[in-house]
Amino acid sequence: MKNVRLASKNLTVSVASLAWPILIGQLAGIANPVLDTIMVARFSATDLAALAIGASIYVSVYVAFNGVMQSLTPTFGQMYGAGKFADIGREVKQGVWLAVFLSVIGSLILFFPAPLLSIAKAPPELAEKATLYLRILAFSLPASLNFLVYLTLNNAIARPKMVMAIQVSALFIKVPLNTIFIFGWFGMPALGGPGCALATLCITWFMLTTGWLILKINPFYRFLHLFGTGFALPSWKSLKELLRLGVPLGLNYFIEVTSFTFMALFIARIGVDTVAGHQIIANFSTVLYMLPLATANATSTLVAQSIGAGNILLARQIAFSGQRLAGCIALFVAINVWFFSEYIVSTYTSDQAIAANALPLLIFVCCYQFFDSIQVTSAHILRAYKVVLAPTILYVMTLWCIGLGGGYIFAFNIFDLDLPSRITGAAGFWFSNGISLVLLAIFLFLLLKKVEKRAAQQHIT
Repeated sequence: MKNVRLASKNLTVSVASLAWPILIGQLAGIANPVLDTIMVARFSATDLAALAIGASIYVSVYVAFNGVMQSLTPTFGQMYGAGKFADIGREVKQGVWLAVFLSVIGSLILFFPAPLLSIAKAPPELAEKATLYLRILAFSLPASLNFLVYLTLNNAIARPKMVMAIQVSALFIKVPLNTIFIFGWFGMPALGGPGCALATLCITWFMLTTGWLILKINPFYRFLHLFGTGFALPSWKSLKELLRLGVPLGLNYFIEVTSFTFMALFIARIGVDTVAGHQIIANFSTVLYMLPLATANATSTLVAQSIGAGNILLARQIAFSGQRLAGCIALFVAINVWFFSEYIVSTYTSDQAIAANALPLLIFVCCYQFFDSIQVTSAHILRAYKVVLAPTILYVMTLWCIGLGGGYIFAFNIFDLDLPSRITGAAGFWFSNGISLVLLAIFLFLLLKKVEKRAAQQHIT
């Protein structure tokens, strides 16, 4: 029994040591739009509004295609665990082709955004600035998606620290570039909102170039035979398999993002202070979500490697350790958020009306932290087993149908029920979202146990 506990402890340490650089890289990534918002807000309200419209369109496109690219992680991880290093090199080249094909589609959407902008019914000045913002990012998207090949490769072979270093370096470079392009320093024209898109264009190509040079120069990567093996044409068999995994993953990402997007749109009908309070809690919950997400990514990597090596028992042990770690962190975070809720809200706003709307919503965030950590780790572990379609269906049923649908019913009390005030209005959406996350966690956990049991039986036979 002592040896079992020691092994479990070592696995937990392994997950944690892989998770922390992923976490820092993720935080650096989400800091970029926060930085853009803060700096553009100092330029003009018009540019800030244009940035909000343009960024919402860009994020929807990028998140969906980012999800498709995540199909590379379990693919690389299983190959690495199986010792198929030459196959990884060939699959990296197919990953580049996948990024190129997706970039063509995404860049066209961003370069010709009129159909999407028409939905917002923005005034001509806002539409013009948002269009310029998106057209600049159309040239950034190929670099962003190709960098994901480097990111997924390094995460899959448990080398995320250099990815973290590149992401943090890019964030530091973004600050002076934003200043130059937004406010027009050193003789540059003051571009306002589109200026931060130009800064993003520069740092994404910097990140891709740096990643490519590391793969080229660092002798560690030679065993993958990434270079010197000639030009590789697209392999439709490989690309079809990547899309089979990637399309459901892209939908998962899209569903998660749009569930909060539509919450904001519906809550905006209630009032300005209400939606402002919601936005504060939505932003804070996104930061908290990075903790279980990093743990989930690390756990998924180690599980995929174990599956590739044919060690199904170790894969199950790693999965349990990762979920336990994510759950314990979530409980610790929830307790601290509960006790420091007023201080947290006060750091966002000094407006008493907005704070009064935000504070009650933070209770829901505390209540669902544990279940959110279980659902995200379960979903990522299932990806390691290349099980992606069933989780997508569960995401639709819970986050959209129960979370959004139920939230609309509670928020506006459309059936005129005798509902407590604490679960109506904006709180109705957060209450329903919490229920959807509880159900999603239960369903994904049960699905994972079923998949693990089936994998164990197949391994024995």
